[in-house]
Amino acid sequence: MKENKVISAFSYWSVLFAPILFPVLAWIVGDSVTRSHAKRALWTHLIPSIAVIIAVMLFGLIGVSVRDIGVAWGIGAIIAFCVCGVISVYYFVWNIIKGIQVINS
Repeated sequence: MKENKVISAFSYWSVLFAPILFPVLAWIVGDSVTRSHAKRALWTHLIPSIAVIIAVMLFGLIGVSVRDIGVAWGIGAIIAFCVCGVISVYYFVWNIIKGIQVINS
């Protein structure tokens, strides 16, 4: 059981060394408890990337819909950078804390 906790914790901590690869491998080869942690860790690793993709798509919409592209790009870039940065830092810290909680449980 201790090995399962370690693998589950490393699924969360893999944000430091292999953000998508390790949770996918743990999801494939782990038992049911490890799989649930690996799936949750994988999603929390993917959410910041999804936020960046959405921000880029919004830049495309702004570029198509606004005449004065310079102002729109500047304001849009600042807002998108801040939102994506907050999301990334939140999930980074959340993964570290969740890994510690799994080890301590």
